[in-house]
Amino acid sequence: MDKKRALTEKINRLLAMFPVVALIGPRQCGKSTLAHSLRPDWKYYDLESPDDYQLISNDPVAFFTLNPDKTIVDEAQQYPELFKVLRGVVDGDRKRKGRFLLTGSSSPAIIKGISESLAGRIATTELWPFKQSELHDKPLSAIYELLVGGGARPRDFLALQPALQMQQSLNAWLKGGFPEPLIEGDQQRDFYQQWMENYIIDYVGRDIRMLFPRLNIHNFRRFLTLLAQFSGHQLNMSDMARALEVSVSTVKDYLDIIHQTFLWRNLPPFTGNLLKKVQKARKGFFRDQGLLHYLLKINDLDRLLIHPVAGFSFESFVVEEVIRGLQATMATQLEFSYYRTIDKSEVDLVIEGGFGIIPVEIKLGSVVKRINLRGMENFLADTGATYGILVNRGKRVELVTDKIIQIPVNYL
Repeated sequence: MDKKRALTEKINRLLAMFPVVALIGPRQCGKSTLAHSLRPDWKYYDLESPDDYQLISNDPVAFFTLNPDKTIVDEAQQYPELFKVLRGVVDGDRKRKGRFLLTGSSSPAIIKGISESLAGRIATTELWPFKQSELHDKPLSAIYELLVGGGARPRDFLALQPALQMQQSLNAWLKGGFPEPLIEGDQQRDFYQQWMENYIIDYVGRDIRMLFPRLNIHNFRRFLTLLAQFSGHQLNMSDMARALEVSVSTVKDYLDIIHQTFLWRNLPPFTGNLLKKVQKARKGFFRDQGLLHYLLKINDLDRLLIHPVAGFSFESFVVEEVIRGLQATMATQLEFSYYRTIDKSEVDLVIEGGFGIIPVEIKLGSVVKRINLRGMENFLADTGATYGILVNRGKRVELVTDKIIQIPVNYL
């Protein structure tokens, strides 16, 4: 059963603006399904199919002569030469829009091919596993247009309605957003765990082995398991290198690989506050918390809520929910970071864009004491940001101070 994705409207608008649109993201997040549903009447070719690969790679110029538009090419990273050929095809009739839809996953090569060969001719957008509202067929929350519209005040958020029930949000946090195990797992109880196990096996054994043939696959699998312990934290590369018995540079390489293949997000430090000394350590997390919880062997909500990782995992879940919601809008120049000063003043997520700076603090509890918002208040005072947002498990949207608005996670 196809679910409507929050990116649908954005991709349709981009196809009206550009000759080529690329949809990138991790394997099995629904890119092929979305491409089919967006343009069901277009010709479809999958470069992971030997027949389609041979058809295109044997003579790509002839292929595009026969297919000059209305064509979907799935898993485009399998044939990087495609981007150079496509550039000539597009330039032959530069004013025609909406001609090709590409998808790509698990590969730094697709980013390189797009930026080097198709700059100015292509719009790239990222698809993720399900946002919590997508799984339950709910529209994108109105909060995101409020955030990117500029000029919003804390009171403007009071009219927001919950997107889901709180229990639905907590289940989305526990199980993550990969479509197939969530939908099929409803019918077969064991399917979810089996799917997760095979996803990791395929990711390490096929994708990583193919992309990085010289990599020590055994060490990389150990690295994934170790990384689950560090998800959501500032990363101590030396500790990780010692635990794996590898060099610090190897750990950095591994982190880049998992970030470039869309399973991990490196969150840089916010350095825009010149008044304070900020910590500049890397911070990062698994982008799908279901995958994290599988690696940590956490398979029910009660166990998750009392696990030492709970607060960090919930924070990562909320950060991804917010980023996915903002990326579904037409906002540009979005930047995401975290903020921590030497004196431990902290903000979990800092959003920057044409609308200004918005700090976001994330707490797993339902009630937050004022003293725990001191980092946010200091940040607002130092940067002059108009307002800040507190995301937690509260019962309703409400003003915590005149500049900080509480928004429960089920409103995202």
